[in-house]
Amino acid sequence: MAFSTTEITSSQIVSDNPVHQRLFFAYHEAGKIVHGNLLEIGCGVGRGLDVLASSCERYTGIDKNEELLKVLQRDYPQLNFIYQHIPPFTGIADNTFDYIVTFQVIEHIENDDLFIKEIYRVLKPGGKAIITTPNIKLSLTRNPWHIREYTAAGLHTLIQKYFRKVDKQGVHGNAKVMEYYSKNKKAVEKITRFDIFNLQYRLPRAILQVPYDFLNRLNRKSLMNSNDSLVNEISYEDYFLSRDVDNCLDFFYIAEK
Repeated sequence: MAFSTTEITSSQIVSDNPVHQRLFFAYHEAGKIVHGNLLEIGCGVGRGLDVLASSCERYTGIDKNEELLKVLQRDYPQLNFIYQHIPPFTGIADNTFDYIVTFQVIEHIENDDLFIKEIYRVLKPGGKAIITTPNIKLSLTRNPWHIREYTAAGLHTLIQKYFRKVDKQGVHGNAKVMEYYSKNKKAVEKITRFDIFNLQYRLPRAILQVPYDFLNRLNRKSLMNSNDSLVNEISYEDYFLSRDVDNCLDFFYIAEK
């Protein structure tokens, strides 16, 4: 199932910890901001569900993985979940939500223009959307689960087509995080050096997903075995926001309607 891949990083798998903490950091920061009626687009495994739900009056999560949503609805019967392939956001009225969060989702969306347009539509006037996605500048290789990745300027241009104001911030890591990133980068380069025909960019994404997932899992476990304390000890507190968006790990853009 989709949530067992390295793309859906698990909080239960030790070797995933640095990436899990990086993703959880965005929820921690969003929890300081959101309130009122909140929509999470791509709630997935519910990584930050407790943080978000405790910060708002009403939580709605939307996702395309029906089995995951059934589990979340069972565990959180007081919250609202919608099974839907988006965009568009079918059945959601204009000007509904005070806040929208969508973390590591837009890179999976075929029609990203419609995605942003729909986010704008269902936000109330003055509402805000918090959007995260990887910075292609720091990506280590092609991720076949992603339809595309963005530059800082490219993402800003897309969002600004619909939103009047965009607060551009980026997720960075401290020395401990960047040591892990550096070791990961070197390990990935050892693998990709054999791709002399640059097949990672030539082959269809669907063909690459299985070998990518296998090698990614193998690499994460190898990094853990070589330095388990580094992998284990990284927490969300080792990440921080900065306005240096060109050199961040992930963009953390706040768009206001």
